[in-house]
Amino acid sequence: MIEIVLVILAYLLGSIPTSVWISKSIFDIDIRNYGSGNAGATNTYRVLGSKWGTIVMIVDVTKGVIATSLWVLIPFYFTDELARTNFMIALGLFAVLGHIFPIWANFKGGKGVATLLGMALAIQPAVAFSCIIVFLITLFLTRFVSLSSMIAGVAFMILILFIYHEKETSYRIFAIVVALMVIMTHQKNISRLLKGTENKVPIFKNRDRIEKK
Repeated sequence: MIEIVLVILAYLLGSIPTSVWISKSIFDIDIRNYGSGNAGATNTYRVLGSKWGTIVMIVDVTKGVIATSLWVLIPFYFTDELARTNFMIALGLFAVLGHIFPIWANFKGGKGVATLLGMALAIQPAVAFSCIIVFLITLFLTRFVSLSSMIAGVAFMILILFIYHEKETSYRIFAIVVALMVIMTHQKNISRLLKGTENKVPIFKNRDRIEKK
């Protein structure tokens, strides 16, 4: 019974619409009506600036970490590693589901990448940090957040299946689901990338200015 309560709590934590609440309470707008229309850190960065985009990113990652770590409230999972891993995956996925379909924001949320990262940090920190490096390198080279997210998601699957050789079946399946989920939630971005209309993040202003000339 307590597992069901914690899973529901994980969903509710994931449902916290950080960017929506910040945009409405501070800027008197709904972030979903601007930019890409997405209630995530990237769109917040574009519409409200790097400060608020960073805050949204941190909060959304933290949601994933906390939700996935709710297993600590049940003593049984301290002694059964397999059961703990499976329960952490369930908690994390419900948090991600909450981020994508937040009950607090009419079920219209973000793409879940930041919350997925928080989930990965809670379950497998080494793999999560490796994916962060992949994300940052791709972002440095392309300045496409969407492409960086998708490549990092695929990298997560490759790391779990072929580099770390994770033996737990549920975790291997989870890694595949993550890669598919990230790609599926970026369908519009893929279309824009193919058309050459996807927005870039101007991280390196001097370089970007030179390329535009």
